[in-house]
Amino acid sequence: MTTTPPDRADAGPVVGIDLGTTNSLVAIADERGPRVLGEPPLVPSVVRYAESGGVEAVGDEAKAGAVRRPERTVSSVKRLMGRSLADAAPDAPYLPFELVEGERNTARIRLPSGVVSPQEVSAEVLRTLRSRAEAELGAPVSRAVITVPAYFDDAQRQATRDAGRLAGLDVLRIVNEPTAAALAYGVGVQNTKPQTIAVYDLGGGTFDVSILRLTPGESGGAGADFFEVLSTAGDTRLGGDDVDRLIIQLLLERARVQFGADLPGDVSGLAPDVRQALRDFAEAAKIRLSEADAAPLRLDLGSGRVLEHTLTRLEFESMIAPWVERTISRCKQALRDAKLAPADIDRVVMVGGSTRIPLVRARVREFIGAEPYTALDPDQVVALGAAVQASIVSGADRSKLLMDVLPLSLGIETVGGGVAKLIVRNQMVPARASEMFSTSVDGQTSIKLSVYQGEREMAADCRKLAEFHLAGLPPMPAGVPQVEVEFLVDESGVLSVRAHERRSGKRAQIQVVPNHGLSRDEVARMEAEAFEHAREDMTRHRVADLVTNAKLDLKWIAEAIDRVQDELTDAERESIGSRQNDLARLIEQAEADWKQADPDAIAAAKQALDEASVPIHEKSIARSLRG
Repeated sequence: MTTTPPDRADAGPVVGIDLGTTNSLVAIADERGPRVLGEPPLVPSVVRYAESGGVEAVGDEAKAGAVRRPERTVSSVKRLMGRSLADAAPDAPYLPFELVEGERNTARIRLPSGVVSPQEVSAEVLRTLRSRAEAELGAPVSRAVITVPAYFDDAQRQATRDAGRLAGLDVLRIVNEPTAAALAYGVGVQNTKPQTIAVYDLGGGTFDVSILRLTPGESGGAGADFFEVLSTAGDTRLGGDDVDRLIIQLLLERARVQFGADLPGDVSGLAPDVRQALRDFAEAAKIRLSEADAAPLRLDLGSGRVLEHTLTRLEFESMIAPWVERTISRCKQALRDAKLAPADIDRVVMVGGSTRIPLVRARVREFIGAEPYTALDPDQVVALGAAVQASIVSGADRSKLLMDVLPLSLGIETVGGGVAKLIVRNQMVPARASEMFSTSVDGQTSIKLSVYQGEREMAADCRKLAEFHLAGLPPMPAGVPQVEVEFLVDESGVLSVRAHERRSGKRAQIQVVPNHGLSRDEVARMEAEAFEHAREDMTRHRVADLVTNAKLDLKWIAEAIDRVQDELTDAERESIGSRQNDLARLIEQAEADWKQADPDAIAAAKQALDEASVPIHEKSIARSLRG
């Protein structure tokens, strides 16, 4: 595969993408400034698969039907990206679909039609965003900057790159979400003096805080604005999903008290559709409590058992207080790493839908001692910043310079199970470091190099990223070989490792493919399959869209006929009825076997019905005007 160099003006637009746990967005920064594409701007990060395989719906439609088809509707997949099945175990009980172990110890999703990886699910969301951007921009889109939580490790970053590649995107840069938010803030605020900014990013699945110093260009604008990340901290398992689970547990506990111990004590004992309904129910209550003082909860448990409970904001805040404090502890860590105090922060930029919770804003205000900055839409700010970074990467915007940091330390396992850190966390990227090692056993002809990421001193307490061998060494006494190990981290935080034994000249290197990621062969296979089935998939997608819209047309027209039945002539009824039957027959055939469906015939039948139904609309309007 070849890609057009980023500096080529004819390579097409570079978009910025916020691939979120709950919602995703795509944005562009051009001569009109940064803006989110599409209406509505938020695309729910939800994908529904068909019984027989293939994607049935993405976004709002998939989310709306999640309760009816829970076992084949996948959401909150961001928490599974680059994770092992053991990593994903805490999430598994709350998911309506089944998790299984895949190749390379990855967490995979079992569907009625087979097993898919989180990367493949995310790729479907990215494809939808790409199509949305192409439709609005009127140009092919093949290059993107994608954001990730600052605390994503190498496995999760690689998984995000793989998802982009599967969606047909050349991912030019992976950018930390808080850093992207700071870029968007820098566009929206005119600065004439340096500022120290804290970006508090609390989304659906993850939490990050980054401390940045923004230095404006000379003379308040001449020269590039300089964004320097001083430190970052966070938790990839701390977000709005956890609040939803607290509400779910509260409901289950209340139900057991009221109706008896035969009810399950946790969600693992519930049917998939009930689990999904509870998730939707809890999310709605959480959102309501950001505006109202109470949220009425009513849960039908079947067999005449109906649980009714009013969740007050006071009760809600008491329940989530420990969750909020976990974010504040990460803020304290980020400030310590930057060698700053809360009073040194000039502005706190709030990012992520969960920052709308009043207790979150109040606690941040109390900790920093200043009013949080909420002028930017917390749902859109990351995508807007990604678009700004995309314009920088493409060379279109040279007014800003961004220096980011590595969230976690990187090192090599040593004899005895320790980890020798070559690059420490919060070091600026791109980064390079090397260190000399030797052998501990006489006559070794091969050295195993195990790469780890984390802050603990022992390998057992860190995450293993990769393992490779430096082979073909001449036998030498222990301690004599001189092995230089070099780590290189690119602008996206992705690691490459090289090893060189100086005496023999033997070399080895690896672009780290994490133990919990897709292998290069798997990605290549998935790409090839996508290319091979592209025409078939496009047809299937078109048929699915036509069927969905046609069924809505039939519903609306039937309802309109009921309203003006007495005003229609016999000829009008016959014409409309005939076309209703034609379209219903084509829909039935398509739902029975989409491969036998003729999308052009469905579109034509839909158009014919629309034209025949004009008298209905005219009579409905006339009736409305008569009152």
